Amino acid sequence: MIKGIGIDMVKIARLKSWIKEPKLYTRFFHPDEIKIFHNKRRHNLVSLAARFAAKEAFGKALGTGLKGFFLREIAVTNDEHGRPHMRLYGKAAQVFKSRGGGNILISLNHEVDYALAMVIIEGGT
Repeated sequence: MIKGIGIDMVKIARLKSWIKEPKLYTRFFHPDEIKIFHNKRRHNLVSLAARFAAKEAFGKALGTGLKGFFLREIAVTNDEHGRPHMRLYGKAAQVFKSRGGGNILISLNHEVDYALAMVIIEGGT
């Protein structure tokens, strides 16, 4: 059963200043995401923007916004085929479970100036 749906769009240029200030992006991104950012030669800023949009979309799908946990407790990574996955840690995982969350489906997209993410939360069994 679907518990929530969230969508968010981020203007990629908004994150340009973040890459010059590591303390800023380490505040919002999980270490696994930062590793992906540093390992990508092309489209690294686009990738970061899509991951940020996914976190915002998650808060909307959850129905709480981004309250009660840190954004770095959410990690958006990809499997070997490129499919995105969202992993939760710490308080983000606790809030998710307390709201009846079971499974997270995520889709990322980007085009020239914008990154977009959609998150669907299915209920636990």
